[in-house]
Amino acid sequence: MPLISIRNITKKYHTFNSDWDRFIEAITSGKVKRRQEHWILKGISLEAEAGESIGIIGYNGAGKSTLLKIVLGVSTPDTGTVSINGRVAGLLELGVGFHPEFTGRENAVISCQLLGLDPAEIPPLVEEIKAFSELHEYFDEPMRTYSTGMAMRLAFSASTVVRPEILVVDEALSVGDAYFQHKSMARIRRFREAGTTLFLVSHDPTAIKSLCDRAVILEDGVMIRDGRPDEVLDYYQAMVNRRKKDEEIRQFQGDGVLVTRSGDARMQIASIEVLDMEGRPGRVFKTGETARIRQTIICNDPSVRPNVGILIRDRLGNHVYGTNTNLKKIVIDDEFQVGSRFHVDFDVQLLLGGGTYNVTVAVVDDALHSSHLDWIDQAIVFQVMPESIPDFAGLTPLRTSISYSPGAAPGADVEEAAVAEVHA
Repeated sequence: MPLISIRNITKKYHTFNSDWDRFIEAITSGKVKRRQEHWILKGISLEAEAGESIGIIGYNGAGKSTLLKIVLGVSTPDTGTVSINGRVAGLLELGVGFHPEFTGRENAVISCQLLGLDPAEIPPLVEEIKAFSELHEYFDEPMRTYSTGMAMRLAFSASTVVRPEILVVDEALSVGDAYFQHKSMARIRRFREAGTTLFLVSHDPTAIKSLCDRAVILEDGVMIRDGRPDEVLDYYQAMVNRRKKDEEIRQFQGDGVLVTRSGDARMQIASIEVLDMEGRPGRVFKTGETARIRQTIICNDPSVRPNVGILIRDRLGNHVYGTNTNLKKIVIDDEFQVGSRFHVDFDVQLLLGGGTYNVTVAVVDDALHSSHLDWIDQAIVFQVMPESIPDFAGLTPLRTSISYSPGAAPGADVEEAAVAEVHA
């Protein structure tokens, strides 16, 4: 049985152009309609199992916060059903449920009471909230004296002092300092490992990729994508680019991954190859070897001055390395004709740990990326085998020097101690 089951829910709000319109509708008992209806959610269906983490992305006004409020129970859908089988904790707008004249301690007590905790449990939990938030003496000051970041610290600490079965977070962590963001993310990861289901709204792709195993896109109240975070984020990035200019977005299966392609096709990438330095096709390289990533491009508009780039990602979709001809100060200013072909080679030394990587390739109109001509996410995949440099673990073999100083005998001159160095 799913922990959360949302079936075909809708939600609408209404507005009036003036108070007079509101008055007219009120005195006619609604017989004269002056309201304007705005549908925020349109037929949303979603299920989440215990321990599943779902990232929700979309433009402002897409309905993300409204959906989370319905999950939390602070709003109800107009139609459809919502079934929640577990205790829910949420972090929505900062300061919701807190009184500005009460101290942080008093608001923490109220928060614990709202969680339905036994009165005997509350005092030690309030001290835990104080310790995690690190508000120190400000914990006993009125909340009206808090900065936005301090309010976020208190809100997150109070909402998560007891592990919930369902945790809902709506962009609130974006206002905190980097230290507390990392601390909060660590707590969320521990909750995930313990079986908490997570609903996270964020515009930060790194947070979605690292915390979620599934992502959905809302657009104008409709869920248009539901899938793996890297694939959904690729599609969302193409949506953002489409907003700048009318472009077609296509997704198709290729090379074992879901490929997202967008652009206005004034220049098109005809082929992508991964070669060794002898010009032979290759998909498996040893750590430290150099791979040649070749793009062959067709010109459909001679007025374009192309900027060609690549982006290497690991299997989780994290960015490893990216560059382009503009960053490398290479100007492509040939007098192209319609149908002309040219290729651009990127020779990359693969100082990478073992694993599977994919390459995104792109050609844009200028150095500012103002118009995507052709952009292909996860266009091609290759593997790296850590055979040639075996003395490291992780993503990349950084150059490292290790020094060891043996302990000196009591009374001995420390400067006389031998030093052994190992260079990597």
